[in-house]
Amino acid sequence: MFALIVAFAVLSSDLSTREANRLREAATVLEEIQSGPDKDIPQELWDRAECVIVVPGLKKAAFVIGGEYGKGLMSCKHEAVWSAPIFMQIGKGSWGLQIGAQSIDLVLLVMNKTGLEKMLRNKTSLGAEASIAGGPVGRDARAATDAQLKAEILSYSRTQGLFAGVNLSGGVVRPDPEDNTDLYGKSIDVRDVVMKGTVPPPAVVEPFMEALRRRK
Repeated sequence: MFALIVAFAVLSSDLSTREANRLREAATVLEEIQSGPDKDIPQELWDRAECVIVVPGLKKAAFVIGGEYGKGLMSCKHEAVWSAPIFMQIGKGSWGLQIGAQSIDLVLLVMNKTGLEKMLRNKTSLGAEASIAGGPVGRDARAATDAQLKAEILSYSRTQGLFAGVNLSGGVVRPDPEDNTDLYGKSIDVRDVVMKGTVPPPAVVEPFMEALRRRK
């Protein structure tokens, strides 16, 4: 086991500066939204969620220039313990220009295993292949509508200090194969990382893991 952990530490040294920054920024997003309990994601929804996806600093330009993606991280629970994360991509949708901000942070809660399976496909269309709704904000999840309670994905955005639910229908989500290779190596299957929880988190992801542990 020690040799395996060392091997992952060596692999993580291949991360680019951009990838390492994304890890730190995703941790910061989680920490900052937790600091305002009246404007946070209800704890009940965190407890129910199978996984969380955090996409920090998504640029509006990514929805204008074809082929560009916002990038973030996904981690899933195994017996109330968060898995090592994988890198994810989120592609443009009709909602991109409607958000009306130069840069936004996204947080997506994957509410069941069916939603998780869809997130790990080569490409999943939000709203068409995976049901999605803007999530409720505040201390109490009882304010959620019927559509929110039934959605496979609950989505949130943060921009200019404002945190709110946002409907991301029309976007496309998929694992990021190149960044995951940089983090774990070609022999790693992302399903082993987030579904089976058999891959230990590399040292470089510790800030993100610590931010998740604070949410249980």
